[in-house]
Amino acid sequence: MTRRVDSDLLLVGSLPVDSTDEGFRRGAELFADRVAALPDGESGPRGAWVGYDRTTLLEPHPDITVLAPTGSPTGRARHAYDTARLTVRDGVEQLRFDAWPRVAETLASWERFAALRAEGVIPSHLRFQVGLPFPSSVFTGAFKDAYARDWALVGPALEDLWARSIDELLAVIPAGDLALQWDLAYEVIDIEGVVAWTEGDAWERFAGPWSRLAPRVPEEVLMGLHLCYGTFPEWPMFEARDMGLIVRMANHAVAHAGRPLDWVHLAGPRYLRSEDDGFFAPLADLDAPDSRIFLGIVLPIDGEDGLRRRQVTASRHLADFGVAQYCGMGRQRGEDPAATLREHAAVVAAVRG
Repeated sequence: MTRRVDSDLLLVGSLPVDSTDEGFRRGAELFADRVAALPDGESGPRGAWVGYDRTTLLEPHPDITVLAPTGSPTGRARHAYDTARLTVRDGVEQLRFDAWPRVAETLASWERFAALRAEGVIPSHLRFQVGLPFPSSVFTGAFKDAYARDWALVGPALEDLWARSIDELLAVIPAGDLALQWDLAYEVIDIEGVVAWTEGDAWERFAGPWSRLAPRVPEEVLMGLHLCYGTFPEWPMFEARDMGLIVRMANHAVAHAGRPLDWVHLAGPRYLRSEDDGFFAPLADLDAPDSRIFLGIVLPIDGEDGLRRRQVTASRHLADFGVAQYCGMGRQRGEDPAATLREHAAVVAAVRG
């Protein structure tokens, strides 16, 4: 099979922008010749990533009880233990979500993308990139009190909603214009065994939904996978000894996607491990010959020199890869968000150019 994505840069999803329009315009201006697709930047409330889904999807549901609201004065949780604590209401044996607010936001962004492309602001070769968090990432941060019981009820309901949402997106967005990235963070740290309140089979919370949801995405859609250890509140929430787990997850995802997996984004290390061969060594076991691999080794703290160090180390274990930020940039805005984006573009151009 011919690889369908061969760009040298991935915009992971969230960007330091204040609006969808700004996200598309700055993305097209700075990155159009380096990426295959443009995200809308996930501005506003979506900047909280799955925090957005907790407050708009989970908390308002009539069968879900808020045991304790977030302690944050802004209503936007500041760290994993600051999220509202939720549970399924007693006596509920099955629940259903009618609609996913994230999908309405996404379809509004698509309208803006299409308009800007018609105006020539966005080049015609770029696809519209959508990032969808995986079900367990939406669930895990909030259901701390009866995790196993609540997952048995909420997990299937979320998966059903996700499946219907894929169809809803494709009813409006042409498959040939769409690039869909599945975003997984809580799944990764759950499998690592560092989330104190989870129970049961963490691998199945990733592998089961993956084997059912990924094949639902038509092959005409470019599909990617983002694996990281979270940035809530800082990068990473947990630093692994090496890339072994996310390589194993990537290999499983490729083998069980039921269709091509066009790219895989694997988060990199903290900057002090830039020359740690042991961290990057599991890349030699990666089995994804038809997927473009993007390594999240662009860090805002050490610029061009740091990227060069990590690129040299990683290259000893993986011959061909693109690069990306370690995660989305929405919570790493810097004092001047526009300058943050310009610096990101300049660093990649200097090292990859």
